[in-house]
Amino acid sequence: MNHGKKFNHLGRKKGHRRALLKNMACALIEHKRINTTVAKAKALRGYIEPLVTKAKTNSTHSRRVVFSYLQSKDAIKELFGPIASEIGNRPGGYVRVIKTGFRKGDAADMAMIEFVDFNKDYSVGSGSEGDSGKSKKRRRRGGKKKAAATAAAATTAAAVAAEEVVEDAVEKVAEAPVVEAATETVETVTENVGGEDPELAAMDAAEDAVESGTTPASDEEE
Repeated sequence: MNHGKKFNHLGRKKGHRRALLKNMACALIEHKRINTTVAKAKALRGYIEPLVTKAKTNSTHSRRVVFSYLQSKDAIKELFGPIASEIGNRPGGYVRVIKTGFRKGDAADMAMIEFVDFNKDYSVGSGSEGDSGKSKKRRRRGGKKKAAATAAAATTAAAVAAEEVVEDAVEKVAEAPVVEAATETVETVTENVGGEDPELAAMDAAEDAVESGTTPASDEEE
C-alpha cells in the first residue's frame, strides 16, 4: 500500500536511494549537467537545491553540513566556489529539468538536469527574476494596441520624411548647372538646324522647286 508515501522511493531501500542521490549530486556539481530518467531528475532536484542554498553561506558549519550529504571534498570545493558565486543573486530554482524523449532499450522517460546559471543560451536576456539581479517587466493591458499605434505613427513619419527627401533631391537636380548647360546645347543645335547651314538651305530650295513643278535647269532654258 502507498499510505504515507511522501516521495518517490525509486524502487530502492533507504541506504541505496541515499547513495544514488549523493553520487548524482556530485556528478551534477562536477559537470553542471547530466542525463538521467525523469523520476531520478526530479528526486535529485529536491535533494540538491537545499544544499545549494546552504552553500550561499560560506562558513565551516555550512561546509560540514553539506559534506555530510555529499561526502566529497572536490564537490564541496566546487559548490562553495564557482557555483555559489554564480547563483548568489538567485532566490531559488537553481536547477532545471528538461525532458529529452524516451530511452531506446526500455522506453524510459529521459531528461536532462542542469544548473540554470551555467547555461547562457537560456539565461541571458530571459528577464526572469534572479538572472543577474534583473526583474521581469510588468505588462499592462492594452500594450499591444499602444505598440501597434506607435508603429503606425512611426511608419507614417518615415513615409513623410522620405517624400520630403525625394522632393528636395528633384529640386536640386533641376537647379544643377549640368542641366542648364545641356539645355543651352540643345537650343544651339536647334538654332543651327533652323536654316543657317548652306547645305540645309539648298536642300530646302530643291524641295520647294519640286513641289512647284519647276527646276533651276528649266528656268535657264526658257
